[in-house]
Amino acid sequence: MKSPVKNELLKRLFAAQGEPVSGQDIADEFGLSRTAIWKYIKELEEEGYEIGSQRKKGYFLIEAPDLVNAANISEYLQTTAYGQQINYFKTVPTTQTIAHEEAQNGAVDGTLIISEEQTAGKGRLARPWVSNAGRGIWMSLIMRPELPPQQAPQLTLVAAVAIVRAIEDVTDIQPVIKWPNDILINGKKVTGILTELQSDPDRVKAIILGIGVNANQETADFPEELQAIATSLRIEKGEKVDRAKLVAKIMHYLEQYTALYVEKGFAPIKILWESYATITGKKIKASMVNETVEGTALGISQDGMLELQLDDGTIRGIYSADIELKN
Repeated sequence: MKSPVKNELLKRLFAAQGEPVSGQDIADEFGLSRTAIWKYIKELEEEGYEIGSQRKKGYFLIEAPDLVNAANISEYLQTTAYGQQINYFKTVPTTQTIAHEEAQNGAVDGTLIISEEQTAGKGRLARPWVSNAGRGIWMSLIMRPELPPQQAPQLTLVAAVAIVRAIEDVTDIQPVIKWPNDILINGKKVTGILTELQSDPDRVKAIILGIGVNANQETADFPEELQAIATSLRIEKGEKVDRAKLVAKIMHYLEQYTALYVEKGFAPIKILWESYATITGKKIKASMVNETVEGTALGISQDGMLELQLDDGTIRGIYSADIELKN
């Protein structure tokens, strides 16, 4: 993570949109020397920022590197809480663990933990998630909605709708949602969602929403065993995606749809979710911990369960399962 002064300097360079920013003014504001500001500029250049200078006027930003740091994301951010506090890392074992620790230490609602790389990324059921350095979006959001614990699982579905909307906006690609937590493009997985809870018996203390998006990988970046089932936005679109812009757009829709859910309940989210769903009306096999059942998917219930009509006509509600389409 950068120093507060360097963060502020970078934010002002972005905000100036190519116009000079006075190094002397920033030095005076923070009680530093011009030499200290110059050293911060050199550090930014070492990180990949191309910065010019104009005599007696200051520094200006020419080009920013492809990073998902606070300055790059904030350039696009349009939220009041989500993503306003960003803890950025080059590499971590997993952002989810850090987010849990930060939540327990009192991190504010909307704090985002994001890293260029995860060395031990995980998905649902502790399955490994390949998190290539600089290629994807690996992040965990700390959320503190006013909800009872039994309503927390539905935020996975809220998040799925938000992410699909963000991907549509940024890439013009139309993904689909596979219940409960996968987002697919052309039948291949591009995004996973992991929702974990910190709670008292009667209230949610924090929800840790882990999101992994395959953004700019090429086919060779995936292990051979995943190439038939995983894809990236770059593969599907044929060009690189601005990761920082996509992060900001995900924050926007997450904040919007979480507020809608808290205020209006699940009904409006259910309509949106089902409009992006892949399995409604299809024959599926649902594999749970202790059993496997087959039937026709009817959609999701008002509390986010998958509703499955079995062959004998009974309706079965499923909270968690691996889903496979049947021919």
